[in-house]
Parts: sequence; C-alpha cells; structure tokens
Amino acid sequence: MATTTHAPPSGAGTSRSGTARRAYSLVLAVAVLVLAVFASVMFGSRTTSISDVLNVLSSAADPNVTTIVESRYPRTALGILAGLCLAVAGTLMQGVTRNPLADPGLLGINAGASASIVAATAFLGASGSTDTMWWALPGALIAGLLVHAIGSAGSGSGPIRLVLAGAVLSAVLMAFIQAVTLSRPQVFDSYRYWVVGALGGRDFDVFLSVLPFAAVGLAIAAVLGPGLNALALGDSTAASLGSNPALVRAGGLLSATLLSAAATAAVGPIAFVGLAVPHVVRALVGVDFRVQIVFSALVGPALLLLADVVGRVVMQPQELMVGVVTAFIGAPALLIAVRRMRGNA
Repeated sequence: MATTTHAPPSGAGTSRSGTARRAYSLVLAVAVLVLAVFASVMFGSRTTSISDVLNVLSSAADPNVTTIVESRYPRTALGILAGLCLAVAGTLMQGVTRNPLADPGLLGINAGASASIVAATAFLGASGSTDTMWWALPGALIAGLLVHAIGSAGSGSGPIRLVLAGAVLSAVLMAFIQAVTLSRPQVFDSYRYWVVGALGGRDFDVFLSVLPFAAVGLAIAAVLGPGLNALALGDSTAASLGSNPALVRAGGLLSATLLSAAATAAVGPIAFVGLAVPHVVRALVGVDFRVQIVFSALVGPALLLLADVVGRVVMQPQELMVGVVTAFIGAPALLIAVRRMRGNA
C-alpha cells in the first residue's frame, strides 16, 4: 500500500475566514452530536418522544417510559465512547503512516481481538459479552504492540514497513481464526455475532471496564497534534523543526492501539468509522492535526450513534447491527478517498 503525504498544515497563519469556518463547524458538530444522543435514547423497539426523554431527565415521566429510556443509556454511552476511540485512532493512524487509507485495522487490532476471542471460546469455554470483552482487550493490545515492534525494529523503519507488518500479522491471525471456526461450528456461531459489531446487549460494566484504556489513549492523542503536523512534512523536515519523528510515531501508535483496543473489545470490530471520519473532518476544518483530533472526537460518536439509530429503525421490530450500517456508509467514503488520491497523483 503506497503512502501519501498530506498537504502541510497552514500553521499559525490561519485566516479570519478559516477561523470562522472552524467555529461554525464546531457548533455544527456539537449540535449533530447532541441530536444523535437524543435520537439514540428515543428510538428502539418502542419509540418515545422528545417530551418523554425530557420528562425522564427531570424525573417526571411514567415509570414504564423511564425504564424504556434508561435501558438505552448503556448503549448510547458505548456508542459515544466507541465512536470517539475509533475516529481519533483513525486520525492518528493516517497521520503516523501518512496514508489517507489507513485505519485502526491496519495495526492488526481487529484480527488480534478476533483471534483472542476465538481461542478463548474454543479452548477455555469463554462466552457472554463480558468474557469476550476481557479476552478481546489483551488480544488487541498484543497485536498492536507486535505490529509496532516488527515495523520499527532495525534500520529502515517507516510507514511502509509498519503497514506491511500489520498486513502480515493480520493474515496470519485470520488464517488461525478460519482454521478454528471451520473445524468447530459452535465457536463459529459465537464468533459470527461478535465480529459484525454491535452496541446492544452490553451494560455499563463493559463501558467502565474499557474507559481507563480509552482515557489514557485520548490523553496521549491530545498532545500529539503539533508533532503530527511536523511529521506530515516528512521525517527530515520534522527533525529540522525540532520534532522527534520516532517519538511522535511511537506515541501515535500507542495511543491508536489503546483507543482501538478499547473500542473493539467493547463493541466488536466496527469498520469504516476510523477511515471515513478523518476524511469528513479534513474536508470541514483542514489538515491541522490539533484541530482534526478535536473534531474527530465529536464527529465519530455522532456518526456511530446515527448509524445505530438507522439500524434500529429500518427493519423494525428487528435490528440491523451497527457494523453493517457503518459499512454501507463507509464504502462511499472510501470511494471518495480513492478518487481524491487519484486526482492528486
């Protein structure tokens, strides 16, 4: 996979019109996120109204309505956390690898979590959302760290080597998963539900279990913006500007690994959020990674929650899992990205 250098950020010379556009975009992103949160607690097998939700928040609602609305709180909280983690991780991955088609799956995170769950189910009898979460988390972290170790070992390390390391490890792990699931049908039945990715069927315990990993990953991401801006200009130029490319790349990969592992362990491997959101954000606010990270943390949760709402509404009384909906949304985003790359070639 070829790497592509993003256009250098505009830096301190931000124009007044650019600042105004970012301010409008910030207001729009916050408004869409608030709308998505309300929609997430309103829609389901029994649809409630905005007044019902407001009455529940003010403790003035009917007990039955209160129970219905409050049962959607864990799902909404997980949607916010997973969307934030995947979107910020995608932004970091595209910055570190200087590749607009990079996403968290490039680190082998999804394959690592899947292989860990399949192995635990087949050989240790793991079952249920809590069990799978605790097995997915170490598998995702180990896979991410292995890719980083292989991609950065020795001389000649760089984005291309990192991408190749992720592709090789993912191929090996997927071969293991196929071998186990094809020979053990009961493992395949359990695995196929998790691998699509869904927000339902989880409680606040899952949210609280992955929250520390997400918090540490987000804290690291918050300080990487200036370093990623310098890295976008190339390693030599970044070094001449006083930045440490190796340290920035290691920090970005560690942060992306923690964020991706937390999201994947909690809700399964949801595709395209980490790929599509950075492209949407760049179109809104430009290429400054300090701004991109902030907006990704707003747009990612909104996209995932709205996709989950669509999945609940479009096939009532049944549900379409959110991983399927995001794939339908993400595919056009990927095509747009490819067309833009060809246009820039």
